Amino acid sequence: MPAVSTLHGSHEVPDGKVTGLGLYVTAAEAYEMWKDDPERVKVLDVRMVEEYVFLGHAEGAVNIPVAFPKYQWHADKRKYGFELNPDFIDHVKEVFKPDDTIVAMCRSGGRSAFAINMLAKAGFTKVYNIIDGFEGDTVDDLESVYHGKRMKNGWKNSAPWTYDLDPTKVWIPTGEELEKLRSTLDI
Repeated sequence: MPAVSTLHGSHEVPDGKVTGLGLYVTAAEAYEMWKDDPERVKVLDVRMVEEYVFLGHAEGAVNIPVAFPKYQWHADKRKYGFELNPDFIDHVKEVFKPDDTIVAMCRSGGRSAFAINMLAKAGFTKVYNIIDGFEGDTVDDLESVYHGKRMKNGWKNSAPWTYDLDPTKVWIPTGEELEKLRSTLDI
């Protein structure tokens, strides 16, 4: 069954990427916003640290994962599960103010929508969902060698990105947070 989409301004937004704030941009638009005013427009990457480090990220993006891998296979969904980052809101508040203009991304726009809804409940008011995320949407062309791959739109296909790391922009659990995470994940 195809995903249902709704028109929000000039963007067709699939239901799984809709946020309570109703603010949407494509990766290309988010890049232009950031490029035009990098002091005012902040980039929040809510993907897992492994995605941020090994798949690349937007230059200047701050990585605060909204969830961690659970390492339990869900055969019915054909994927591994996630465990929410219990400190997500607290860590976002350490880096951003509730009235900052933030463009948020994950792989393809679903987790970032979830994160934005959490942030809205915590008082954030200007958080845009990058609806095509970092990797973009999948190619739906049976004749293409990229069929089923995330090779259209998305930050990685629309704007400059890097593998270069700045440890001040990557959230890694330490001390008590790491112990709490280990106990939550049963590892």
